[in-house]
Amino acid sequence: MPSCRSLAILLLALATAACGSRQDKPAPPPLGEVFGAEDTYSRTYPVAPATACEATRRALLGQGYVIGKSAPEALEATKSFQPEAEVHTQLNVRATCVPQADGGSIVFLNAVQDRYALKTQSNSASLGVSMIGSVSLPVGSSNANLVRVGSSTVQNQDFYQRFFDRVKFYLPGTPDLAAPPPEPDSPPDSALQDARSVP
Repeated sequence: MPSCRSLAILLLALATAACGSRQDKPAPPPLGEVFGAEDTYSRTYPVAPATACEATRRALLGQGYVIGKSAPEALEATKSFQPEAEVHTQLNVRATCVPQADGGSIVFLNAVQDRYALKTQSNSASLGVSMIGSVSLPVGSSNANLVRVGSSTVQNQDFYQRFFDRVKFYLPGTPDLAAPPPEPDSPPDSALQDARSVP
């Protein structure tokens, strides 16, 4: 039967090992942010950066975005939404096109969603009264302002996938939506003569 001293040493060793295992465990990343290898926010295209950014600009314009800043290899765009009567949401998209060694480019995209709420503030006026001083009285008018109440980076992979697919559509070699459809070929004169000869 083990002695009390041996039992105490064994318990002390187990406690030390447990403390060491807790200290070796890494802390969780802040806000769940993990630098993984997935390509959620970027895609590679076999064109020059300026061409990729132009396709990105067209993809944004085609979806109703307003281009704010535009450069050959970077741009910013915004689009407004109003999901509720007193809630305003704005989607801000930033794209950067970086060259690659093989002549292609990588398009990095980041979308930030800002939420604004309508805040009402009543106006008041000061009235001077002798023997009392100034008294603030409410006035019937009020000011309503949009105040930003939240901001977050869009992390929906489907959103980025659909956007990058749309960018690919506008790359050179894809059909031009603005071009009119080709006119059908006119039949040869012999066919017209045959048609006229039919009673």
